[in-house]
Amino acid sequence: MVTPDISELIAGLSPEKRALLATHLKNKGANPNTFPLSYAQERIWFIQHLDPGSSLYNTPFAVRLNGALDVAALEKAINEVTRRHEILRSVFPLINGEPVQVIRPPQPQALPVRDLRALPESEREKEVLRITVEEGQKPFDLSQEPPARTHLLRLKDDEHVVVRIEHHIISDASSQEIFVREVATLYAAYADGKPSPLPELPLQYADYAVWQRKRLQGEALEQQLDYWKRQLGGNIPLLNLPTYKPRQAVQSYRGAIEMDLFPARLASELAELSRREGVTLFITLLAAFQTLLHRYSNESDIPVGTPILNRNRVEFESLMGFFGNTLVMRTDLSGDPTFRELLRREREVAQGAYANQDVPFEKVVRVAQPERSLSYTPLLQVMFTLQTASEGVPDVAGLTWSPLNIDTGSARFDLMLSIEQTPTEMGVMLQYASDLFTAETSRRMVVHLRNLLEGIARDPGRRLSEFPLLSETERRQILSEWNDTERDYGQHKTLHALLAEQAARTPDAPALTLSGQQLSYGELHARANQLARHLQTLGVKPEVRVGILMERSLEMVISLLAVLKAGGAYVPLDPAYPQDRLAFMLEDSDVPVLLTQQHLLGTLPAHHATVVAVDSAWPRIAQLAADDIESGTTPDNLAYVIYTSGSTGLPKGSMIAHRGIVNRLLWMQEAYGLTPSETVLQKTPFSFDVSVWEFFWPLLVGARLALAVPGGHQDTDYLLRVIREEAVTTLHFVPSMLQVLLEAEGVEQCTSLRRVICSGEALSTELQQRFFARSAAQLHNLYGPTEASVDVTFWECLRGDERPSVPIGRPIANTQIYLLDEHLQPLPVGVAGELYI
Repeated sequence: MVTPDISELIAGLSPEKRALLATHLKNKGANPNTFPLSYAQERIWFIQHLDPGSSLYNTPFAVRLNGALDVAALEKAINEVTRRHEILRSVFPLINGEPVQVIRPPQPQALPVRDLRALPESEREKEVLRITVEEGQKPFDLSQEPPARTHLLRLKDDEHVVVRIEHHIISDASSQEIFVREVATLYAAYADGKPSPLPELPLQYADYAVWQRKRLQGEALEQQLDYWKRQLGGNIPLLNLPTYKPRQAVQSYRGAIEMDLFPARLASELAELSRREGVTLFITLLAAFQTLLHRYSNESDIPVGTPILNRNRVEFESLMGFFGNTLVMRTDLSGDPTFRELLRREREVAQGAYANQDVPFEKVVRVAQPERSLSYTPLLQVMFTLQTASEGVPDVAGLTWSPLNIDTGSARFDLMLSIEQTPTEMGVMLQYASDLFTAETSRRMVVHLRNLLEGIARDPGRRLSEFPLLSETERRQILSEWNDTERDYGQHKTLHALLAEQAARTPDAPALTLSGQQLSYGELHARANQLARHLQTLGVKPEVRVGILMERSLEMVISLLAVLKAGGAYVPLDPAYPQDRLAFMLEDSDVPVLLTQQHLLGTLPAHHATVVAVDSAWPRIAQLAADDIESGTTPDNLAYVIYTSGSTGLPKGSMIAHRGIVNRLLWMQEAYGLTPSETVLQKTPFSFDVSVWEFFWPLLVGARLALAVPGGHQDTDYLLRVIREEAVTTLHFVPSMLQVLLEAEGVEQCTSLRRVICSGEALSTELQQRFFARSAAQLHNLYGPTEASVDVTFWECLRGDERPSVPIGRPIANTQIYLLDEHLQPLPVGVAGELYI
């Protein structure tokens, strides 16, 4: 099939020939004013048809007019532009099962005028924005009305704003410029009593739509489609950018913009770099933007869309209508190339895309067959555009015409970066989906883009990972200020020494309770001293590990403290563990001494340790001296060894020295201020590191430690009862168990609770809100690996906080936290990386 040339469509310029041409090109021969849609229009029509009430594709723009205005001349000019461009008076009904565009005859419309002069001057600009956004959000019925409307807002006698709303199916950015330019030209003529100086249009948009459909057929179309199949074949990745909020199931298209100006010097340096490297400034800026996305997402396959005018014939330049197309620039950033190498890759991608730009984006999506979702746009979530600042409209007929930037509160993509070149600077506008990003995160992104461009301009030979993103202020804040956690806790003492000091201050105060049993501080330490002496006779001293295989009991706490007093390090062994896990832990830790209970002796796996059943051996142990005992332990000696779960392989023993756990406990007291009148519930199995602070924090400050019965941590009714009966003020939950507790009846009756501490799992915002709905207590979220003395970060949850996820917070005392990329470079706030402690 021979592709028709555009010249065939403009051969006849007279009205008669124009009518004959329309008849020749008309759709189904039913009406000379009925034409098919262009491919771009067809996609927009179907999207609008699926959601008729949507205003997503309404494109508002506004122009400020300063000077004495002839409203009648302006109205006449707008009506003449509408007469000249048939697309502005077209409707888009469904005929014979297919959407078409039907051109209506010209019908002059009155220009609505809204007078804002009665408002305070400070409120008028806000009202202009409100009206523009409000009008922009009113949907068009494409089948019944031409999708364009204009309003005139009078701010002062000599200041007006023209607000124009056009649906994307009839307009694009170039069309808006044509509209303003032609209205200004016609206004100047009509205001001076002259006729229109504009020549009749040789071609209309409907002619282009027919020509496009006839041209994009056969071999020409297949060749370009084959390119896009190769370029976009396989799985197109969803660009996994760090977002402030999780992606919703259905995209809302709510958005906002962040704007900035980059200096002319930077623009000049980048332009010079582009010339040296043999690329356009567009390619340089696109490569820089993709580098930023790569650094933010840690992904190397970065598809970014870019709109093109698609007015690649002179006949189209003066036409209004939706000509634009979208090209997918899918670039490989793998291997940490230099930026200079990335420019080479980007140039190849751009050359291929532009050589095959005639295929409408709708067809590209069809052949690429991406995974479809209502939560994001197909193929592309990010767009980039570079524009040269338009010359604008010169002052005409005593009026100054200046465009207004309008934030419509919408966004079709996750991100759209628009850069505008001017002789003096680069205007940067980042439009973002406000369901995913915040003003703060988008502002940081713009700052990081500038930092990246500055680095690229200085040395394009550096690798992508080497370019700085952070400003000096950010870098100082992340590396220094947020890690300024130094505290002098006098950490020259061991844990058991500090515990003994507290016991000496309050020997008669209750220390331990369990089901009616009670020990005072004096009794607890006396018994621990006696057991410690016995352990020393068995060879326990600093760095010697002692296994403790017990159910929760008073003997368990005595044994923990006794091992420390003897100089040793305790190794908790949960009797509920499978035999093979216990056997592994006994062999791996190589404990020479094992403390247990009489009823558990028959459950011990094979081992080589000396066994002491503390309960049955107590009459003999009780004969030993009860005063404090010397062990020679230092803060750098081992305090305990807790084994990890083994979920990533064999369990590993985390070896914690006194210095680490003492720092952790003293920080906890400084942060939360537990008082001697309070009670902490110890319910976590002692094979988990949370149990360490449950045991020792209250005993460090003279508070009471209430022990849950064995297995009590799994019984919600029991926990609620013991909280009430023991007047518990502080306890710990992993979030999954907290959720179970909050679903039970009687939570509101636990009025003694002052603080609940969560760790071990991610704490969700939903669970946080549910907690505050049922409890008046504080809620704290902590995080830390066993190897780092229980917790390393902390966060106090706040009632009413609606952030999408609960942070893990900031570092505790004498701890530094760094979030780094794979090249060990610090990352911006909000960007995922690896945590270094």
